[in-house]
Amino acid sequence: MNKKIRYSIDTIRHSTSHLMAAAILELFPAAKFGIGPTIENGFYYDIDVKEKITSEDLKQITTTMKKMIKQKLPFEKKKLSIPQAIKLFNQTKQPYKIELLEDISKRGTTKITGKADKQEFVTIYKLGNFIDLCKGPHVKTTKDLGSFKISKIAGAYWRGSEKNKMLTRIYGIGFKTKDDLKKHITKLEQAAKRDHRKIGQALDLFQINENIGPGLVLWHPKGAILKKTIEDYILKEYMKNKYQLVSTPHIAKLNLWETSGHNDFYREDMFPVMHLKETDKEAKEDYQIKPMNCPFHIAIFQNQIRSYRDLPVRYTELGTVYRYEKSGVLHGITRVRGFTQDDAHIFCTKDQLDEEISKTISFALKLLKIFGFKEYKICLSTQPKKFVGSQPNWNKSIRALKKALKKQDIKFEIDKQGGSFYGPKIDIKIKDSIGREWQCTTIQVDFNLPQKFNICYIDDKGKKQEPIMIHRALLGSLERFIGILIEHYTGAFPVWLSPIQVYIAPVGKTHQKAASALAKELEAQDIKVQIDTLNETISYKIRKATKQKIPYILVIGDKETKGRFLNIRTRGGKIIKLTLKQFISKILKQIKNKTL
Repeated sequence: MNKKIRYSIDTIRHSTSHLMAAAILELFPAAKFGIGPTIENGFYYDIDVKEKITSEDLKQITTTMKKMIKQKLPFEKKKLSIPQAIKLFNQTKQPYKIELLEDISKRGTTKITGKADKQEFVTIYKLGNFIDLCKGPHVKTTKDLGSFKISKIAGAYWRGSEKNKMLTRIYGIGFKTKDDLKKHITKLEQAAKRDHRKIGQALDLFQINENIGPGLVLWHPKGAILKKTIEDYILKEYMKNKYQLVSTPHIAKLNLWETSGHNDFYREDMFPVMHLKETDKEAKEDYQIKPMNCPFHIAIFQNQIRSYRDLPVRYTELGTVYRYEKSGVLHGITRVRGFTQDDAHIFCTKDQLDEEISKTISFALKLLKIFGFKEYKICLSTQPKKFVGSQPNWNKSIRALKKALKKQDIKFEIDKQGGSFYGPKIDIKIKDSIGREWQCTTIQVDFNLPQKFNICYIDDKGKKQEPIMIHRALLGSLERFIGILIEHYTGAFPVWLSPIQVYIAPVGKTHQKAASALAKELEAQDIKVQIDTLNETISYKIRKATKQKIPYILVIGDKETKGRFLNIRTRGGKIIKLTLKQFISKILKQIKNKTL
């Protein structure tokens, strides 16, 4: 029977991270500790140890933690002045804690917890022999903790900077009850089977080649077809909804990004500036590879005088952008350095803002449903501490986003201070087939860039007015979205998305001519076909096609060559008999209706 616990799950996880650190200190007395925060579903602690931590060590850490739980060790809180705390951590030989304390003393912040007032005192917590700099709260004793599992080891640079030392990061997961932990572990096991990196390799869709560069995707033929199928569909839908297609370069002069503010607010996520050596008499110019498409779309809008009658103007582009993600966060194709966005920017009047936001939300939910995502969570991200623009404009844009969500009776959560530096936003997080949340759609209101670039339109009285700009990406990064699709469907895509829709397997050489003729008829209907002409047994060909998760396998032997009916094996292993005309009609209907 599960015991009742009165503490919040965040407090339990935070306390468990301290317990893990105390166990590590007992096993590795010379360990130096970095930080140990809670994360989604668990916690981690960064440590500096001479020894290489192994999976066997994780077992010992777990055993030691369980012993400490039985001892009912208290979490003892104490308030110290900063000099007193520094002296204490000098005595315990914890240099990383001293560095954090010196930051607090100088700046009133650790740069980890965020901005704070100048502090004279700090709190520490003691658990066994482990002492930590921490503001809490914690549970009363180790007996109050829930169920946990020490899950994995990774490397992490101290304070996230590649200039600092690489520490050992030990992760754990924690829940209030054994049942909750068991359910989560089952979900992790399901997620491992759906890992898009393994499936992508097995289906020969893409690769990340370290010789090309980490976080840069090479699409193989089948992956490129999948990506193009998605691109063609969404662009067609955007054009139906009065978006205008544009295309822009991959680089621009540095002063463009200085004007936009990206160079000030987004510098850490941008690749280094390109310093060009001019050989002619022209002045040398510095260039920047683009992290976003926004300034280019503004330049297109600015190219002619705009009337209020022209608005709203909606530009869309499948624009590839480049962002310098740290190596530690790169993950397959869901976190990369070069990716294509289904980007769009809407320029509208203040009176049109509410309607444009409402239309965009409806459009996004419709598209996500087409791809098979019916469950989602919506967050409204508000003004961050560091922002540009006037307060009245921020207030107005937040009200407009709230109004659009309430108008459609959509439940949403507030992500306090989670907006971009230039405006608030709506984020739609889709839920996949095993209940995991993925960030996809973003809708952002921007009063800043129109001011920065001094763009305008002429109103009905002949006066210049500043338009409002809406940034929106409905699928987000196509690389990330395809990674999500792979895991959502475990690689078994709906027929309309499948890179190969029909696999034709001739039984022998005498059946290859009929198989080729059949392929031509299917290809004439834009059905994606692959013929297997290799000298292999038919059972081996079927197994090979089954592993590739192709929706339909057509076996062509004597009966199929001479008869009216095709021998069709579905992805689920079911055998059906249809004429060629019936089969083509069936597939075309599935493609047209986007059947899932």
